[in-house]
Amino acid sequence: MSWARIMAPLAGGAGDEQTLAAAAALAGPFEAELAAVHAPADVADLMPWMGEGFMGGVQITAMDSLKEAAAEGERAARAAADGCGYARTRFISLESPVWAGLSMEGRLSDVVVFSDEAARGRGPLAEAFQQTVADEQRPTIVARPGLAVGGVVAVAWDGGKEASRAARTALPLLSKASRVVILCAPAASSRNFDGARLQGFFADRGVASEVQTIEESGDAAQLLLGAASAAGAGLLVAGAFGHPRLQEYIFGGTTRTLLNNDGPSLFLSH
Repeated sequence: MSWARIMAPLAGGAGDEQTLAAAAALAGPFEAELAAVHAPADVADLMPWMGEGFMGGVQITAMDSLKEAAAEGERAARAAADGCGYARTRFISLESPVWAGLSMEGRLSDVVVFSDEAARGRGPLAEAFQQTVADEQRPTIVARPGLAVGGVVAVAWDGGKEASRAARTALPLLSKASRVVILCAPAASSRNFDGARLQGFFADRGVASEVQTIEESGDAAQLLLGAASAAGAGLLVAGAFGHPRLQEYIFGGTTRTLLNNDGPSLFLSH
């Protein structure tokens, strides 16, 4: 079990260095390529606001400013990639259509690493984070301080397809963990499930784990975060967006709570 390519989307801003450091920390133990992908604002996104068949002075100035910002962002992102200190770093700068290029790079990567800021819906990569997790359904890591390979990893388990996909796709990371704790909160779920089944699945693939059942009822995300913290986990593996995204956006949900709370880094899969 291994990863060969880890992708880090970059905006050409101050947060790129932290994202690259986290991606390098993940790539190193696997000797994987780190794809540092600069995703600038897309000139094509401005076109619907221009009006068909008309390019006045204001519109041209706006497009020139956007192109200049993209060029400056590329220089900053390239400098961050060159300075991250990981030998197998490959820098890629996308051109319009940017989202098509970013989605393709994600499809050809084992895991995509985003900053905590993007995951919380802030900054230029916030929409890319949502699309990567929910639309592209790529395994995604939300990098928070202290992210490393080889520590304690908690796995949120409710028997659902999202949790199952997350547990499967995280196996390379789990195989290098010092301890794997399966967290089950049956009183906070409408599903019937057994943590021992996932434990057996892991064991058949050479990953030792332990099951911890949370007896309390209440908000599942808060229960999981508390248990992960008590276990000393630096990473929580969880299924993402088990409900429709619009419902999660309006009413909240486990995923949104995990994203908007301080805690361990997250490995998410939808």
